[in-house]
Amino acid sequence: MLLENKVVVVYGAGGSVGGAVARAFAHEGARVFMTGRNADNVNAVAKEIAAEGGAVETAVVDALDEKSVTGHLDAVVADAGGIDVSFNATGISPAGLQGILFTDLPVDSFLLPITTYARSHFVTAKSAARHMIPRGSGVIMMNTPEPARIGAPLVGGMSVGWAAMEGLNRALSAEWAQYGVRSICLRTTGMLETPIVHTVYGLHADALGMDKDQLTAGAAQMTHRKQLTGLAELASAAVLLASDRASAMTGTVANLTGGVIVD
Repeated sequence: MLLENKVVVVYGAGGSVGGAVARAFAHEGARVFMTGRNADNVNAVAKEIAAEGGAVETAVVDALDEKSVTGHLDAVVADAGGIDVSFNATGISPAGLQGILFTDLPVDSFLLPITTYARSHFVTAKSAARHMIPRGSGVIMMNTPEPARIGAPLVGGMSVGWAAMEGLNRALSAEWAQYGVRSICLRTTGMLETPIVHTVYGLHADALGMDKDQLTAGAAQMTHRKQLTGLAELASAAVLLASDRASAMTGTVANLTGGVIVD
């Protein structure tokens, strides 16, 4: 098992991405502390993991609230002895934020994803690093979609917020890698198994006067393999990059876009 005896905290664990990553981490032997703002969603995923023999615990944590995050992490460390991996999978609804021309987008709607993503990822990374640095090891992880890198219309401030996450990823590594704390971002396409992506494609299709299925199919055709990233692919990559086998990787973005972006 790649993550045997590792202690992992997943933020936004009740969502599609967070849940998939939590399941994969637990399957590979990690003790997973799942958090989110909706206890029912987090507990539902945790029950599935526990039923398969995974070691999992849950808590209600607001990843935007530093006091909430630090209090939870202090409790995790007191119980488990430390933290090895922090994966922030929190997200926000695209309704009212995407599918709108910049000329029609309110300033507050533009800024919301930028400030939300930057705050959440800084809070969770900073809080985890305070426990990781004294131990000389740890991994900070996040996920962005391809508009973090490419110019895409009608995405509003989301693309800027995701780009800020990738910039933060590099900055965290520059400061903390010397102390054994790696920072990794996994960049994917939109993933069709996630309800939020269907909402996004619906908003864009309406704005462009297109059929949503036609737009979705067109997005897949933009990849080299004519296929969007799957949740299982993201989760498998997260396991590998969180493990000691990826010890030389830090401050980088793992490109899982299937060729939409070619580095």
